[in-house]
Amino acid sequence: MIYLDNAATTPVRREALEALWPHFGPNFGNPSSHHEVGEAAAAALLEARRSVARSLHCRPGEVTFTSGGTESDNLAIKGISLGAPRGRHIVTTPIEHEAVLESCDYLRRLHGFEITLLPVDANGRVDPAALARALRPDTTLVSVHYANNEVGTVQPLVELAAIAHTIGVPFHTDAVQAGGWLDLDVSTLGVDALSLSGHKLGAPPGIGAVFLRGRLPIEPLLHGGGQERGKRSGTENVAGAVALAVALRLTAEERADAATRTSLLRDQFVTTILRETPTARLTGHPTERLPGTASFVFPGTSGEAVLLELEQRGIVCSSGSACAAGSSEPSHVLTAMGWPADVAQTAVRFTLGAGTTAAEATEAAASVRAAVAAVASLGD
Repeated sequence: MIYLDNAATTPVRREALEALWPHFGPNFGNPSSHHEVGEAAAAALLEARRSVARSLHCRPGEVTFTSGGTESDNLAIKGISLGAPRGRHIVTTPIEHEAVLESCDYLRRLHGFEITLLPVDANGRVDPAALARALRPDTTLVSVHYANNEVGTVQPLVELAAIAHTIGVPFHTDAVQAGGWLDLDVSTLGVDALSLSGHKLGAPPGIGAVFLRGRLPIEPLLHGGGQERGKRSGTENVAGAVALAVALRLTAEERADAATRTSLLRDQFVTTILRETPTARLTGHPTERLPGTASFVFPGTSGEAVLLELEQRGIVCSSGSACAAGSSEPSHVLTAMGWPADVAQTAVRFTLGAGTTAAEATEAAASVRAAVAAVASLGD
C-alpha cells in the first residue's frame, strides 16, 4: 500500500507514542486532583503547554488544549465573537473547512450575525484588497485559513491579518493543514487565534490546541469545572497533550528539510501526471501551495471511480476533505474557485507525507494514468 492521504490523518510518530504511553499507565492521575498522582499529571500537562507555546512563540497561558481541530475552530470563532463582540459581522471565505463555515452559520442563525464570504480567485487565493473592502465598524472577527485542506493553496496570511488589525479586528486562522509544513510563529504571522489538530502532524486523534491571544475575552463552549483557565471545561487529555507537544516540536525541528524534499517530490509527481494523463487538471495555486498537496480533476470521469481503481492498485488517497467523505455534493471549495459542479465531482486529492519516497511517488503517478484510463474506457 502507498499512503497518499496525509491531509486526512498522519501516522502517529513513535516518539509521540512513547511520550504518551506512561499517562495511560502509572501516570494516570487527574491534573485537577490535589495529591501526588494528580500533581504529577498537572506537571506533565504544564510542560506540554510550555512546549506547545515554545513552538508557537506565545505564552503558555495562551495555549488551550482541545479535542481536535474542529473544537479549536469552534472555540476560536464562537468564543471570540460572543466574548466581546464589536458588532455582529464576521468575514471569512467560502472555501474554509466546515468547522469554520458551520460555526459562522451557527452565529448567524442563533445570534443574528451577518457573514461576509470573501471571493477567491481560480487558484483559491483571497485578494487582500477584498478583505479591506469587506471590513466594517461592526466587524467582530476575520477568519481565513492558513492553507486549504482540499487543494493546498496557501493564503497571504501576514498581509490579511495586518489589514484586519488596521481597524482593530481580531484575526483567526485555521492552521490544521499548515501545521505540519508551515511556520507557526504567531508573532510573525500576526494572528490573534490559531487552530491546530494533533493527528495532522504525528500525534493521535482526539487532541488539538488553539492559540488565543491573552487580551481576547473568550466565551467558552463547554462549562463545568473551569479547566484550561475557564476556556474549556472538562478533565484534560494529558496523554494527548504530551503527544501533541512532542509531535509539534519534532515537526518544527524537521520542517525546513521535510518541506523542501517533499515539494520537489510533489512537483515531479504533478509534472508526470499532467504529462501522461491528458485529461488531468491541477487545482489550487501552482506554487503557493502546501508541500505535500497535489489535487486534480479528471473531466469526463468519476472521482469516486478513479479512487476505487487506485485503491485496487494499492494507492490510498481521497476525493477531498475526509470530513465530507460520502457526500454526493460537489466540493464547495472547487465550485467557489469556479470549477463547474460536474467537473468538481471528478476531484482526487493526493497528499504526500514527510515519509513518502520517490519510488512511491513514481509508482503512484503511473497508477493514476492507468486508473483514469480504465475509468474513461468504461464510459466509451
